[in-house]
Formats: sequence, C-alpha cells, structure tokens
Amino acid sequence: MSNDSAGSTTSTGLTPEQRLEAPTTHLVDAGIATIHDMATLRACVAYENANQQRVRILRRLEQRAQEIRALKSESH
Repeated sequence: MSNDSAGSTTSTGLTPEQRLEAPTTHLVDAGIATIHDMATLRACVAYENANQQRVRILRRLEQRAQEIRALKSESH
C-alpha cells in the first residue's frame, strides 16, 4: 500500500513527485494549478517537506490551498 505523499493522484493521475520535480518551473506551476482537492495538495506539501523544502513551491502550494478553500466556500 502506498503512503499519501507518494501515492495521491486524485486530481490528474500525477504523483506529488511528478508534479513538483518537473523539468521546468512552468510545468511545476501547471502541476500545482491542476490540484483540485485538499488530499492531493496535502500529499504534495508532505512530499516537498520531506524532499526539497523549496520555499517558492511551498508558498505556491499554500496559495493553491487558499484558492481551493475559496472555491469550496463559493459552492456552498
């Protein structure tokens, strides 16, 4: 059984590693932009914290979390 940080692929079928270790920053940004649920976002944060700990990526993930929360509150 895979753990959440390596196995969460809910949004697009991409693992956190595939989203965050893309060869260009544009692809990393696209990987983050296509996160549509908090489980996948948490898995990406866990992956980043366990590996690179890049501040820019963690900030972008935090921004995406705020966007997801805002979308959820609008739909209720």
